[in-house]
Amino acid sequence: MTIELRDVVREYHIGGQRVRALDRINLQLNGGRFVSVVGPSGAGKSTLLHLLGALDSPDSGSVIFDGTEIGRLSDEQASAFRRHRVGFVFQFFNLLPTLSAWENVAVPKLLDGSRLDRVRDDAINLLGRVGLGNRIEHRPAELSGGQLQRVAIARALMMDPSLILADEPTGNLDSATGASILRLLAEVAHEGGRSRLVVMVTHDRDAAQATDRVISLQDGRVGSDHGDRLRNDERAAVRR
Repeated sequence: MTIELRDVVREYHIGGQRVRALDRINLQLNGGRFVSVVGPSGAGKSTLLHLLGALDSPDSGSVIFDGTEIGRLSDEQASAFRRHRVGFVFQFFNLLPTLSAWENVAVPKLLDGSRLDRVRDDAINLLGRVGLGNRIEHRPAELSGGQLQRVAIARALMMDPSLILADEPTGNLDSATGASILRLLAEVAHEGGRSRLVVMVTHDRDAAQATDRVISLQDGRVGSDHGDRLRNDERAAVRR
């Protein structure tokens, strides 16, 4: 899968002033990669993430997702797009406290009209995939921060989306736990045959170094782009 941003501009009106959050952004993002977006507060990171997930629309320019212009979708079309093509991971997890881990993972399918009993096995399998097969009945209050984020990642994968958007996923975790979440996100991106793209917004430049590509934003523009760095298996293939 491929996402292209072509001359994307997004402006907001704040306190009677016009603020340009994104200023003619041009990017191409490819599946099978773990990409980080870094930069100071106000650089445009969250705005970029919202546009990629069809949570917002550009004022001008195009956001093209596998050939479809998602910046011009109707509200109903955008909702369907987000539900089926995008998984979201947040800094503060956004899990429902009264539901068990597997029930939280099942929520996207429930919102899509499936019955809870018919999606239980899929939810449990995903919890096993993220290393929580022994925590399926635990509620959020019974889980650690790292475990909560793993549940959130499993939930993001429930609809088997081609795009995962992670907003500061390690920002509420200690360094060791954060590193384990970064490894999991990398596995999600690099999973064979999926061509899934993971885009992470982070203030943590050390966290960004765990990704295949680091895009730096400054004042709504791309300041630097370290490119699509080769994964370890690809480096080995090149050496051979």
